[in-house]
Amino acid sequence: MSDEVGYEPVSVKQVLAEMKDIAELLIDLSYSAVLLGSDEVAEEVLVLEERMDVLQMQARMSLLMAARSPEDAEALAPVLGVVGAAEKISDAAGDIAKIVLEDIGLPDAMRAAIPEAVETLVRVTITEHAALDGKSLGGENIETETGVRIIALRRSGTWLLNPDHETKLEAGDVMLLRGPEDGVSRVYEQASGRAYVPPNPPEPGIEDLERAVDSIVLMKNMAELAVDLAYGSVLFDSAEVAEEVVELEAEVDALQSRFEAWVLQAASRVEDPVQLRGLVHLARSTEVISDAALEISEGVLRGLGTHPVVEQAVLESDEVIIRLTVGEGSDLDGVTLRDKMVKTETGMRVIAVHRRNKTHDARGVPDEWVVSPGPLTALHSGDVLIAKGTRTGAERLAQLAGQDSLDSL
Repeated sequence: MSDEVGYEPVSVKQVLAEMKDIAELLIDLSYSAVLLGSDEVAEEVLVLEERMDVLQMQARMSLLMAARSPEDAEALAPVLGVVGAAEKISDAAGDIAKIVLEDIGLPDAMRAAIPEAVETLVRVTITEHAALDGKSLGGENIETETGVRIIALRRSGTWLLNPDHETKLEAGDVMLLRGPEDGVSRVYEQASGRAYVPPNPPEPGIEDLERAVDSIVLMKNMAELAVDLAYGSVLFDSAEVAEEVVELEAEVDALQSRFEAWVLQAASRVEDPVQLRGLVHLARSTEVISDAALEISEGVLRGLGTHPVVEQAVLESDEVIIRLTVGEGSDLDGVTLRDKMVKTETGMRVIAVHRRNKTHDARGVPDEWVVSPGPLTALHSGDVLIAKGTRTGAERLAQLAGQDSLDSL
C-alpha cells in the first residue's frame, strides 16, 4: 500500500467500531466472491482490506500513546487483542478473495454449494434514471418489501456500512445486496434497469469432494457465528458467551480435520488434483477467522474484563446478542421459528440453536449446533438460542422462551 499513515489524534472508539463493521462485512464478501466466482466482489474485498490496514495502524498508535503505566498496559492489552483479531479476519478475507482473482484451483462442487452456504449476495451499480436513483432507503421500504438488506454502499470511493432508512441513493452508487434470490432480483432490476441473471451452479460429482465442500460451508458458518459471539462476549463481559466461542473454535478445528481427510481421498479420483488447492486455502483461512474470534474474547476468558472503549465501540452497532434457554412448556417449546413468527414478532434473528444431546452412545454423541436456523427449525425445551437484535426484541424473545428476564447479558 503506497499511502503513508502518520499518527494523528483519532477516536479509538470510532476506529474500533469501523473495524468491527468491516470485519463482519469482509467475511460475507470474501465467501460470496468464491461461491459466486465473482472477480468484482473479490476486488471489493481487497479495497476494504486496505482500509482495515489503515484503521488498525491508527488504533495501535493511539493505544500505544495512551499507555502510561503498567496498569494502563494491562487494561489496554485486550483492546490490542481485538485490533489484532480484526486485522487477522481482514487478512484471511483477502486471502480468500485471491483464490478467485489469482485463479487458484476450485472444483465446480464449491459453487454448487451456494444455496446451502449464504443468502444471495450481489454487487450492483445504480444507473441514472433507474427506479432507485434519487430515492431513500426508508421511502422505498426495501428490506420490508423484499427481504433484501443493503449491507454496504460505496460512493466516490467512500464506503458506507449498514446504511439506514435516511440514506439517499444516487446514480453511480455501488450497492451490496444480501437476501433471498427473488428479492435480490427485484432490487437489482430497480437499481440497474437490467434483469438479474443468477449463476447456474453445476452438479457436484465426487462424494468425498461433496463432503469436503459441505465441511467448508459449515466451517464458514461456524466461524461467522464465532465472530458474532466473540463481540457479544466483549460487549457484555460474559464469560459464558466466550465459552461458546471456545466450543465453536474447537468445532471448526474438528471440521478441518475431517475436511483434510475427504480432500485427500478425493484427490485420487480428480482428473487434476491441482484444482483442489483453492479448497485447502479456503479451509486454512476459515480456521484463521475462527482463531481470531477466540482472540477477540480472550480478555474475557482470562478475567481481564472489557475495556470501556471496546464496549462503546461494539455498542455502535446498536444490536445486542443474547443467549436464552427454551423453558419447558414455554411458547417456544415444541414449535418452529415460523410457528411463532419469531423474527417478525420480536425483530430478533436467531443465529444459532445449541441443542444439547441428553443421551450418548459408547462413542459419545456431540452436541448439535444448528447455525443460521430457518423458519422450519423446531425448538424444544433445553435448546439454547443465540439471537441478535434490539434490547426490546430480546426482552420479548425472553418472554416467549419462558424467562421472566434476560440472562446476565
